Amino acid sequence: MHKFILMLFFALTIVSCGTDKDAGEFVVGSDYLAVNNKVILIDTVTVEMSTINFDSLVTSSQSRILVGNYEDPIFGKIKSDSYFQLSGDTYTLTNSGSDTEAVNYVFDSISMILRYDNYYYGDTTKVQTFDIHRVLQTIKPKTDDVSFYNNSTLTYGTESLGSISYKPRPIEKDSVNIKMDPVFGEALFQKVKKKEVADFDSFSEYLKGLVLVPSTSNSSSVIGFNTSKSVIRMYYSKYQSLEDKSYFLDFSIEDVSKQFNSISSDKTGTLIQNLPISSSKLSSSLTNRQSFIQSGAGVACRVEFPSIKQLKYISDKGTIVDAELILKPVANTYSKEYPLADSLSVYVADNLNRISSVLLNSAGATVYGRLNQKTDEFNENIGYSISVGGFLQKEMWKKSDSRSSLILTLPGISKSVNRIVLGDQKHLNNKIQLKIYYISY
Repeated sequence: MHKFILMLFFALTIVSCGTDKDAGEFVVGSDYLAVNNKVILIDTVTVEMSTINFDSLVTSSQSRILVGNYEDPIFGKIKSDSYFQLSGDTYTLTNSGSDTEAVNYVFDSISMILRYDNYYYGDTTKVQTFDIHRVLQTIKPKTDDVSFYNNSTLTYGTESLGSISYKPRPIEKDSVNIKMDPVFGEALFQKVKKKEVADFDSFSEYLKGLVLVPSTSNSSSVIGFNTSKSVIRMYYSKYQSLEDKSYFLDFSIEDVSKQFNSISSDKTGTLIQNLPISSSKLSSSLTNRQSFIQSGAGVACRVEFPSIKQLKYISDKGTIVDAELILKPVANTYSKEYPLADSLSVYVADNLNRISSVLLNSAGATVYGRLNQKTDEFNENIGYSISVGGFLQKEMWKKSDSRSSLILTLPGISKSVNRIVLGDQKHLNNKIQLKIYYISY
């Protein structure tokens, strides 16, 4: 009764303005808001949740080198190798000077400088190790494809060209410097010096690419590095020169379409180890009343409203003014190491999980799930709010028997490994909630 009085007061307030008002998803005219109209808050509509798994995600052209691995207590093991093709800023030892002068130059050292891009996930207080390997295949997508995916791989050599064990400091420091094999560096230097490598074609034929591979002996975090600011730097100097001067050549990632992250996931022993093919779903009733999302691995949450069409029988004339879907992260599944994202991305999909569009509001703007981080004693207020009025209105009046669902992912799904666990409608403590504001007139 109190809810009804409150909503009626809300309706009268809108009428008193004398103009149309945007009540969430819909523009509600004052003609609909007579005093005898019924404004109803409906919060008992069934919401079904499940977990799905995309076949693949495009990870090329994301402008992020993602490397590392960690063992998640809920999602299992996740690992990211990063492949890339290089090109030289120049292929001569000096920007000016004669061939005779070039004879006097000698190789000093070679390093890879990786610039942090401030992304990290996992425990950065622990040591992480990765190696640099030489790619043995030309870096190009498979026939009839234009992209690389999270499950793409290329053959690479077993010999390490450089290795580092470090504690990531993505916020405190700007870069990581990995000393590379001097034999590899000397060979590349001689190729340039003798002009056997003189342009991109000859360089890419000699060095097809590199891959960063994290060690499985330790597992702690996945770190992001900036593709445009990370380089292979080869140092050289003049032989027996009196001047104390060092020179260098940089080889960088200029074509981001030839850089991709191969992200693998081992879910053995987890609640989602038996995720079905991408066109199917794993009901939350089989996963402890929970649904799961993990970027990089392609794990997403599917939300359905199987009984929404029944609302049209409430009255001969009526409309959904607004609807709010509130999703609660399951307590104790997030922490400083596994923080909650600020938002959720929301897509509209069919019964086979084929995405048709992002979720839009009545103004045509993209709808996101916004995180409310207001805490209380039991963190009951923490959750994501999604405005779904427009979507439910269309579903309610859809003439066909087909139903659309909402697919929830985390932003940066193709270049991160963030994850989240959400409670369903029957979860003991962190239930999903749907509030529908319906006016009959």
